[in-house]
Amino acid sequence: MAAPRRAALRNCQTVFYSSCTILHSHRPCTGFQFPPIGGEPVKEVAAMVGWALRRAAQVHVHLARKASGVCRGPEHQALGARPTALEPTGRGAPGAPGGAVELLGKSYARDGYSNLSRKVLSRVGRNLHNRPHHPLWLIKERVKQHFYARYVGRSGTPLFSVYDDLSPVVTTWQNFDSLLVPADHPSRKKGDSYYLNATHMLRAHTSAHQWDLLRAGLDAFLVVGDVYRRDQIDAQHHPVFHQLEGVRLFSRHQLFAGIKDGENLQLFEQSSRSARKQETHTLEATKLVEFDLKQTLTRLMTHLFGDGLDIRWVDCYFPFTHPSFEMEISFHGEWLEILGCGVMEQQLVNSAGAEDQIGWAFGLGLERLAMVLYDIPDIRLFWSEDERFLKQFCVQDINQKVKFQPLSKYPAVINDISFWLPRENYTENDFYDLVRTIGGDLVEKVDLIDKFEHPKTHRTSHCYRVTYRHMERTMSQREVGRVHQAVQEAAVRLLGVEGRF
Repeated sequence: MAAPRRAALRNCQTVFYSSCTILHSHRPCTGFQFPPIGGEPVKEVAAMVGWALRRAAQVHVHLARKASGVCRGPEHQALGARPTALEPTGRGAPGAPGGAVELLGKSYARDGYSNLSRKVLSRVGRNLHNRPHHPLWLIKERVKQHFYARYVGRSGTPLFSVYDDLSPVVTTWQNFDSLLVPADHPSRKKGDSYYLNATHMLRAHTSAHQWDLLRAGLDAFLVVGDVYRRDQIDAQHHPVFHQLEGVRLFSRHQLFAGIKDGENLQLFEQSSRSARKQETHTLEATKLVEFDLKQTLTRLMTHLFGDGLDIRWVDCYFPFTHPSFEMEISFHGEWLEILGCGVMEQQLVNSAGAEDQIGWAFGLGLERLAMVLYDIPDIRLFWSEDERFLKQFCVQDINQKVKFQPLSKYPAVINDISFWLPRENYTENDFYDLVRTIGGDLVEKVDLIDKFEHPKTHRTSHCYRVTYRHMERTMSQREVGRVHQAVQEAAVRLLGVEGRF
């Protein structure tokens, strides 16, 4: 894209999106909510389990082998067969090929890729990071404040524009291909990502918007929003969490301004790729971009955590940056991974129309930062409506230090479940999704505690330990037993396992 046109686009960037002072997020929808628990415990749980069983009976399981596919361009056609997955019901008969998923005012035809559970769909549209005085909102506002104050353009306006209201529904091209994610990368598997169908999905990272924003002519922006990944169940993981993405591009003049003999330096060359740089970048340009990136992120972490913070950088790999790094900070005597970053792949930048620029990108998890900064022990708390949790973050100054005061921790109820796996098409994430769908936020964690292979039949058995804990009251074994029984029955019916209970 020609420089004058890019400058013009930069000046009128609010035309491209509804707001340039917001960061990307969940969108409004009529979510499917799990019935609340309170009042008369046994009656409530009985009603809840009955509802869960009726809902689970509508869930369709696809049992087929997976074949990888290559997506080509924004109007790509995704290829591939169907691994096991749980589908939500939509318009039409449950699991019927002609059914549809209704989400954010749009309808998506279901196919063999559809694997969204109602529990995950119920989270779409919650916008936790845009909810005033929510801990994720506090982190977002502190980051935004820092970038607005620290980085100012020639006209005195903030250099970075901010987007927090971009739809979480993206195409598979946006989520993978635009970012140069290989066709055989594990993140493309249905066991790792949430698909509406073969061509649309819930974004797995905020990086899914990089290409579109670059194509629109932007060269410095932050994007924040909800992201969706199929994962294990414990106090640090949830299928829906929130990321903040940052991108900045530099022209030759911007990067080398103030550098001695900078007028003689170049951004690009044709050489070979090494661990230190890409084949199209000069070493001088790479080192300056890397320096600016690390300086920017060090300043941000100092703003959030205070002076005297120990930071180290670890080399790593991302498909869309090279060289790539993870930032770790020393906190309470241990090293914690905080974010990933790197020099953007020039192929990505070029394809978006910014052939004359070079840049960096980073991404961090808001929950991760909030749990560290505010001492929040359980990721489920971010979804709590308990005023004892929420009121702790109602502060007048967003930079005010907050230390979470734990709520009374009600006792856990632990139940095990073991079963023989089907011969094929079983993934642990399918079981985790089923447990989340039926147990909801009653489930604190699920651990695979035993694997056994029968010496004669060669069948494999798994044993999982499910920890149930209500966030607001004590639950009895009788109550939990009803939920656990619903999990057992659904696992047999929907996943094709053979129960050992």
